[in-house]
Order: sequence, then structure tokens, then C-alpha cells
Amino acid sequence: MKYVVGVDLGTSAVKILLVDQNGEVVKEVSKDYPLIQEKAGYSEQDPDAWVNQTLAGLQELLEEFSDNKEDIEGISFSGQMHGLVLLDENNKPLRNAILWNDTRTTAECEEIYQTVGEAQLLEITKNPALEGFTLPKILWVKKHEPDIFAKAKVFVLPKDYVRLKLTGKVHMDLSDAAGTLLLNVAQKEWSNEICDLFELDRGFCPPLVQSHDEVGVILPEVADFTGLSDNTRVFAGGADNACGAIGSGILEEGKTLASIGTSGVVLSYEADGNKDFQGTVHYFNHGAPDAFYTMGVTLAAGYSLSWFKNTFAENESFTDLLADVDTVSPGSNGLLFTPYLVGERTPHVDATIRASFVGMDGSHERKHFARAVLEGITFSLNESVEIFRKQGKKIDSIISIGGGAKNEAWLQMQADVFNAKIVKLSSEQGPGMGAAMLAAYGCGWFASMSECADSFLQVEKEYFPNEENVQQYQELFELYKDVYKQTKELNKGLAKFKK
Repeated sequence: MKYVVGVDLGTSAVKILLVDQNGEVVKEVSKDYPLIQEKAGYSEQDPDAWVNQTLAGLQELLEEFSDNKEDIEGISFSGQMHGLVLLDENNKPLRNAILWNDTRTTAECEEIYQTVGEAQLLEITKNPALEGFTLPKILWVKKHEPDIFAKAKVFVLPKDYVRLKLTGKVHMDLSDAAGTLLLNVAQKEWSNEICDLFELDRGFCPPLVQSHDEVGVILPEVADFTGLSDNTRVFAGGADNACGAIGSGILEEGKTLASIGTSGVVLSYEADGNKDFQGTVHYFNHGAPDAFYTMGVTLAAGYSLSWFKNTFAENESFTDLLADVDTVSPGSNGLLFTPYLVGERTPHVDATIRASFVGMDGSHERKHFARAVLEGITFSLNESVEIFRKQGKKIDSIISIGGGAKNEAWLQMQADVFNAKIVKLSSEQGPGMGAAMLAAYGCGWFASMSECADSFLQVEKEYFPNEENVQQYQELFELYKDVYKQTKELNKGLAKFKK
């Protein structure tokens, strides 16, 4: 039996999968590492902590494979997007990495719009200037830490640094580069125009590759430490959302993914880079060859449910909390929730909007509030689905992964709110599986990524829309969309009372 390894470098931990030729996860290991938050709005990590924990995880994963290490043919990566790692002339980090959820760069986003122009930025990068992206972080270091920036020879993203330490070679794949605001997404090349406008040398941007491209082999010292063979082929890998799409089979037109983690994502396959969404959703290069994807984001999806549980049912499990939501009718007995606990991303790029329960009265019990939270999260995701449909996309089948795929009532709710078939996979490994699939495809196990998905991924259950519920949810969705407009100014006024 042959094997591949998928490394998923997340924000809180690295998850490593050993996957066989049948798509079965033979073993998995997770190793965590800390966030560094020196002040409000700052979010950093030590890049070498990623490397050390990845190496330790690989060693643990492979401790029983010392006699069969040649059977592990390839390794690939998924990684948290947007994080800035600045390297010196010896490819050593000059400072901690600034992560995707760091919000210090509002002024730099304004600078990007003033320098490039909003329309031109969308024309080149397909995306708006947001604090989470990489270029604003580069400009922040350039302005606030000029001595450090003067030593920077190249920048990479988190998983690229880990791969560099395993292979000795610097690359960046297109799916991760698409989240930097430095890539011409449609032309699949670094934008000379943007680099020139911000006086960034061409060599500052690493060589571009596709996610399935082979970029080297494991260094001998890494092989000795981990138990891998130094013949193990290394493939570039992709951004976490791109790999999550691959690991869920979002590999052809019409395929859409709803992923509910701390944040929530609705992601849809695009065969080309020519559509114009006017920046209402993210538009990135896919990890699949010569493809793209569009993506809407709900900032506090699963976080809304976690907040509700921790605040009102701290000592109970999620299973107990949601045990009787299926006894509550659509609309939660006239109770509506908007999941704006930390602001919102799609379709409202608004950092000051805050969450609401609307319609509370004395008849409401905890189960009504719990169902309203689920409905509000799903309504927020449906705003992305609505954007896609208004652009002419046909969305009749959606793969559901993450927290939203762990509750039967919530899965049926998604079918009713999205008015689409909801598909639950039998084994859900997300980005880590996507990384493993890139390695399997790169090793030549399959003729295409779609053939790999057909072999590796199986459907466990499908949920179909209930027409009566669909009609009710369409009415409720219109009311939901009104809450943002009605509370926007109220929340601005309330913000001054925040301690």
C-alpha cells in the first residue's frame, strides 16, 4: 500500500493526516501552538513554532513506519491564508508572523485605495482591501518597522515557510498568492503595477507555482528527524479554503460548499476568472489546476453558537443545548437573531455592526433562542448564496461541513433556507484531506483531481428542501436582511459606551 501525507497548518494547531490509496485516514496527529497578542487588534505567531510542531507531528505520525518509509510517496500542505512572514537574505524570519485575524492595518487599507484606486484594485486582484490581507501588513511593517523591512528579501505565507524548512526552497502557490492583494488573479502572475506603486522589488514576491506542482524533496536532516524518506516528493499545496474545497469535492461548475467553523464560508467553484462580482465576495485562484473559486464569509458563524452556549449553557454539551431545536417551528416562534458578534464581512464589510435578538417576548424558552441562533447563522450564509445566484450561478446542491454538519435539524434547516440539496460526507477531513489529495494527484495516482475526489470522498446522507419551510424561510430572510439596515446607526451610537 502507498501513502501520502496532508499537513493542515491552522491558526491554533497543525493537523497531519496519513492517507492511503483508498482515501482512508490511517492515522492523524494534531500539535498546537500559541497565539501572541501583545495589544488589542494584534495577532501574531512565531513561524518556527509552526515548523517545530509540524516536525514533531510528522515524527509521531510516522513512528510505526520506520520500515516502510519508502511507501510514503508524497506530502502536501494546506495553510491559514494571508499571514505575513518576512524573510532575510538567509531565509530566516525577521519578526513574528502577522496573522489573517490581525486588524491593525485599517490606515494601510485606505492607503491602498488611495494609491491604486478601488476600481483598479478590483480589476487586478478581484478583491477589496481588507485588514486581513497581506499587502496591508507589508505596508504596516514598512511604515512602522523600517529597519526590519530594510532587511526583508522575500515574503512568504505560513505554510510556505514550513515547506521551505522541509525542502530548502521558496515558492508560493496561486491559491495563497490570491489572498495577498499583489496577484493579478485572472492572469495568474504578480502585478507589476501594484508592486511599482508601493516600491516593492520583483524579487520580494516569491516564485509562483500551482498547488499540485512538485517543488522539491525532503531535506536529509528533516528525513532523519521525522522518519520520512529523503525521496519523499513535496507538492506546493494550497490555501486552507482552496484545500477545504478540494477535500469536499468542489471541483466542477455548480458545486458549492458551506463550511461552518468559528467563521462561516460559502464557497463556489468557478471555471474561469472572468466574472465580475464587484468585490461583494472574495474571488481567488483554486488549488485545482486552472480553476477559481468565489467565497462569502460570515465572521461569527460557529462562534455565535459557542458564545450562546458559553453564556447560557456553560456546563452543557452542544448536543444537549440543541437537543430540542427540532421541536421548534421555522421562525423560532417569532424570534430573529443576527450573528454580528464581531462585525460582518459578506455582504456588509462592517466592523461596528453588532448582533441582535429581535422579537423577544415572555413566551420564548431557551430552545427558541437556540434555534434562532442556528437560523441567523444560516441566513447570514444565505446572503452569500443569494449573491451567487444573482450573478447567474446555479446552486442546487451544497456540501455542508464543519459544525453545521453535526446536527440533523441544522442540516435540514440549511436545505430549507438555501433551497438546495444539502450533502453530508461520510468522512470529513476538510483542508487536510485536500492537501493529501493534492499529493495523491501530484504522485500520479489519478488522472484528475475529480477522479481523486470520486475515489476518496463518499456521501453519507442527503437532505432535501421542504417546500412549506422554504416559503416561510424566504419571508423570514427578507426580515433578517432588514435588521442590518435598522440597527446600523443604533450600533454606531452604542459603540461609545463600550468599555
